[in-house]
Amino acid sequence: MTQPQSVGVVAPQSMRFTEPLLLKSGGRLDAYELVYETYGQLNAARSNAVLVCHALSGSHHVAGHYGGNAADVGWWDNLIGPGKPLDTRKFFVIGVNNLGGCYGSTGPASINPASGAPWGADFPFVSVEDWVCSQARLADALGIERFAAVVGGSLGGMQALSWALQYPERVAHAGVIAAAPKLSAENIAFNEVARQAILTDPEFHGGNFYAHGVVPERGLKLARMLGHITYLSDDAMAEKFGRNLRHGKQVFSYDVEFEIESYLRHQGKKFAGFFDANTYLLTTKALDYFDPAFEFGGLLPAALARAAADFLVISFSTDWRFPPERSREIVGALLHNRRNVSYAEIASDAGHDSFLLDDSHYHGVLSAYFDRIEV
Repeated sequence: MTQPQSVGVVAPQSMRFTEPLLLKSGGRLDAYELVYETYGQLNAARSNAVLVCHALSGSHHVAGHYGGNAADVGWWDNLIGPGKPLDTRKFFVIGVNNLGGCYGSTGPASINPASGAPWGADFPFVSVEDWVCSQARLADALGIERFAAVVGGSLGGMQALSWALQYPERVAHAGVIAAAPKLSAENIAFNEVARQAILTDPEFHGGNFYAHGVVPERGLKLARMLGHITYLSDDAMAEKFGRNLRHGKQVFSYDVEFEIESYLRHQGKKFAGFFDANTYLLTTKALDYFDPAFEFGGLLPAALARAAADFLVISFSTDWRFPPERSREIVGALLHNRRNVSYAEIASDAGHDSFLLDDSHYHGVLSAYFDRIEV
C-alpha cells in the first residue's frame, strides 16, 4: 500500500474576469480576479475535477506548501495528495479564494477602479450564491463542464450544497461536511457579537481603515477569540487546558492567568496580523444570509428538490456550532427527494474543528466514498 504523500511545492494562480457579476444583494462587480491553486492533472475527458470550498478564514491554499517554506502547509493538506482520501493521482483538485476574500481574490482591500483607492466599506455584499457563480465562471475558463465532486467543511459545506442546487447538472457528487442548511439564531448571534467587536473598534474607521494606515486589531482579536470558543468542544478545551494556571497559583489580576486565556489571546493576535476586518464582516454576513429554503416557504425538501448529485454528508458528535441534527436535516430532505445520500456521524471530542483534523474514521469514510467515484 502506497504511503500518503504531500503534493509538494505549489504556487497560486490568478484569473481575471471582465464580464460583470450581478450580486444577490443588488450590487455589481464589473471586473474581478480569483486566486486559485490546483493539484494533480486534469484528465483528457476533463471529468476528474474536484472543487474544494473553504470555510470562513480559509483560502485557496488547500494542500502542499510554498517553495522555501515547508511550514506553510495548506489547510486541508492531510486530506489531499497521492494516497490521501482526495487522491491527486486520480483527481484534479482546485481550491479558490472566495470573492471578497483577503488572499488575492478581489475584495475590500483591492483597488476600486472608480476611486483608485481600496474598496473598503464600498465593497458590495456577497453571498454564498455569488461565490458559486464566480467559481462556475472559473470552471468554464478551465474547460470543466462538470465536477466529479464539490466538497467543503463548515461554510465550505454550505457552498458545496449551494453548488448542487444552483448548477445541478454540473455536480456529480457533493460533500457537505460539518455544515447546516442555514444558521441557527444562536449562530447568527455569535456572528453579530464578533462583528460588533470590529465595528466598534476605534481603528475601524467605518471600514476605511486602509487610508489611515491602521488595522482594527482589537476588534479582530476579540472576534477570533469568540470564534475559537465555538470551534472547540468543552471536552477539547478541558483536555488541552483544563483550569491550568500559568503561574501555578492565583495572582488576582486581569492579565493572563489561565492557559485557555493565553491560547485565545495568542490565536486572536495571530489572526489580526493577517486577516482583513472587512472580509470578516462580509463572510459572516454571507453565512447569516445563506438559507436555500427561504424562497420555498422554509421547506427544505422543496428547496433541495433541484439537486441531482449524489451526496456525502458528515457530522461530528461534539460539534455544537453545527451539530449532527443539522446535518440530518439535510439528509432527510435529500431522502425525501429520493437522492442518493451517504451519511456518517463521527465520534470526536474536537468540536467543530474536527473537519480539519486527522481522524482515522473520518478519513476512512472520505477515502471509501471518493474511491468509488468514477471519473
